[in-house]
Amino acid sequence: MNDILIPVLDQWKSAIDDHDPERVAALFTKDAIFQGLHPYGVGRDAVAEYYDSQPIGLSPQYQLLETRRLSDDLILGYLAVDFSFTDRPTLTVNLSVLLRRTDDGWLIAHYQVSRL
Repeated sequence: MNDILIPVLDQWKSAIDDHDPERVAALFTKDAIFQGLHPYGVGRDAVAEYYDSQPIGLSPQYQLLETRRLSDDLILGYLAVDFSFTDRPTLTVNLSVLLRRTDDGWLIAHYQVSRL
């Protein structure tokens, strides 16, 4: 499962590091439920809008804590993530992601952040 989760999460991190909201959004399903630290949204446009509003210099460092294969086409990942900023203290959160296998490969279908 890590061989599926880690490449997707590494692409997510890279796109955030590059402040490329469209590239982040492309890692999500078209109907993804997305819950960052603002009100939730649905779909790639909501993901792109959320990351476009984030400051340049935002960078996540993640640690995969738990994984579960829920079915052949669904994988759950539970992570600890430190979001660092250039102008304020690091924010540590828990993140749950649900990856779904699609015709376009493994994409994030559900994303939920919670503060520690």
